[in-house]
Amino acid sequence: MSQLVWKINRLRAMGAGEIAHRVGDAIRMRLQARGVGLARPAPARQTYGQPWVPQLPRPAQPQAYVAAAEQILAGRFDVFSLRAAELGWPPRWNRDPRTGIEAPLVNGKMLNYRDEQLVGDIKYLWEPNRHLELVTLAQAWHLTGEARYAEGVRTLLDSWLQQCPYPQGPNWTSSLELAIRLMNWSMAWHLLGGAASPLFYGSEGAAFRERWLESVYRHCHFIAGYFSRHSSANNHLFGELAGLHIAALTWPCWNDSAAWLAQTSAELETQALLQNGKDGVNREQAVYYQHEVADMMLLCYLVGRANGLRRSAAYMERLEQLLEFLAALMDVGGQLPAIGDADDALLVRWNQQPHWNVYRSLLATGAVLFGRPDFKAKAGPFDDKSLWLLGEDGARRYARMASVRQPPCQAYREGGYYILGCDFDQPSEVRLVADAGPLGYLAIAAHGHADALALTLSVAGQPMLIDPGTYAYHTQKKWRDYFRGTQAHNTLQVDGLDQSESGGNFLWLRKATARCEAWHSDARCDSLTASHDGYLRLADPLLHRRRIEFLKDSLSIVIEDIIECEASHEIALSWHFDPACRVVLENGVVRVSTGPATLTLSMENGAAVPRLVCGAEQPPLGWSAPCFDTKVATHTVVWSEKIQGNTSRRTRIELVLNQSKQQTQTFIEGERLEN
Repeated sequence: MSQLVWKINRLRAMGAGEIAHRVGDAIRMRLQARGVGLARPAPARQTYGQPWVPQLPRPAQPQAYVAAAEQILAGRFDVFSLRAAELGWPPRWNRDPRTGIEAPLVNGKMLNYRDEQLVGDIKYLWEPNRHLELVTLAQAWHLTGEARYAEGVRTLLDSWLQQCPYPQGPNWTSSLELAIRLMNWSMAWHLLGGAASPLFYGSEGAAFRERWLESVYRHCHFIAGYFSRHSSANNHLFGELAGLHIAALTWPCWNDSAAWLAQTSAELETQALLQNGKDGVNREQAVYYQHEVADMMLLCYLVGRANGLRRSAAYMERLEQLLEFLAALMDVGGQLPAIGDADDALLVRWNQQPHWNVYRSLLATGAVLFGRPDFKAKAGPFDDKSLWLLGEDGARRYARMASVRQPPCQAYREGGYYILGCDFDQPSEVRLVADAGPLGYLAIAAHGHADALALTLSVAGQPMLIDPGTYAYHTQKKWRDYFRGTQAHNTLQVDGLDQSESGGNFLWLRKATARCEAWHSDARCDSLTASHDGYLRLADPLLHRRRIEFLKDSLSIVIEDIIECEASHEIALSWHFDPACRVVLENGVVRVSTGPATLTLSMENGAAVPRLVCGAEQPPLGWSAPCFDTKVATHTVVWSEKIQGNTSRRTRIELVLNQSKQQTQTFIEGERLEN
């Protein structure tokens, strides 16, 4: 898509107020490019904030942090799918490690970071510049006292300050990137001992501290001038507020710091309630971003608490509700469906434990903060991130807490998610998550996928019917479009079109609206009826309605897709299976087996002949993205046919648990150890 088309589409998503706001930003950018209005830091007062816990903890196995720090000192960084990538020591900070393209040092706000030819894959370029590695080095210093880890922090910071002069280059474009960098700087600062760190001894150390603090001020000034507003006021705005808030608490060194703290304190409270529904569903309709926003809220609370700033009861209640929804989505094996965008990004890389689960970690922390034994039952062992955040006292409180399982809330009406199933959190669990919610948040719905009425299915802790995930963001348009498109989800596609109309990588123009028409749950059956209007835009308007019924005694799922229209249309009904599943198509019946369960799937009416696809490239079909920028072939079954007028198609799924409850429990515990 050309830049001109993208700009036209982006304008279509803006109101008059946003256009005026962006014109003001453009004027400010051009003035700053001429040196007008740039940050001019005054000498920093030697007044500093307190760390998030009174006494920093010491994990039981420090060797993982030391090994990670050694890898960094050797110039090897983990950047998404690039593991131990040779970035050099110190790295070339303006170079995309994936493509090798070096972005130019022009004014950052005037740089088109969406141009792959100019900057490469901006996601890969930005990731090392978030400085998660500084925290790892600081952790290693805290655990060992070896000076070379602290010196590594100074080497990285000094090289960054030299290579990325304010406000030039790709690392001075996005306020969110600056905010996350500030979060990592704050955590590293305290891990290194704060103002008393050996790094600041002597005249050379004092000069380094001043260089660092000058850049902190410039970061804060930049963010305060370029908040994401209007249709962009999603998790980006929350992250920008969080980064500036934490910086103002960590370094209250300038007259502006008080104003930044007051503004961010108020806006964080407002945005916590605006961006997250009362039922605990983040309005971006993306599970990983729900984790990100919850993490931001958590970190702001902890740093604020340590510095005498309390969050409101409403803020804390909303954070607890976010965690409740994540717990409800989590199956007995610890997995959550990959609904919406996900990029595997972390605010801070606290944990070096293998196969670490970000969602369980949040629940472990939440168990202590909110006194929730049901969160502990979901979380399992107290993880290292929770230890770093809550300290030894948090670990002791967790150890004393009971572990109590309780059934999840099954209807999240505001967010539009419904959980059907039985034996929740037991070895024989069946957990089906159905989506009858909005596409996403605000006018652009940036991180939503065209997945209305889609469902996922997990049996005995093993995902079977999946949401394939995300894979790509700024680049690889074919794959970006596929993974967020309708055919990549377990729902009905009409005439080869997505339910919603895309205007760019993070922009939806016409948005399908789904609504729940009926919901019922009792001891025998869970049922949901919902519809969406995404295909009413067609020349022959078409309404898709879906009825899902789960019969608990027989472990049967009946899905009826009802199409209301007058003319002829091509329909495609897709079912995407987890890569761990063995899938066979025999005489029109799909037979699926995995560790704890088997499944048969068939269409009870209609003349369509199903086809089994695995890893098709043109067009893409039959893929799963277990993490960002990594895709693996998996099996997808598609029923395609041409219909005329009103039509109904019924799919039946029969489940059988392969093992005894004791064997299934052993399987689940094995999965937990691996995850």
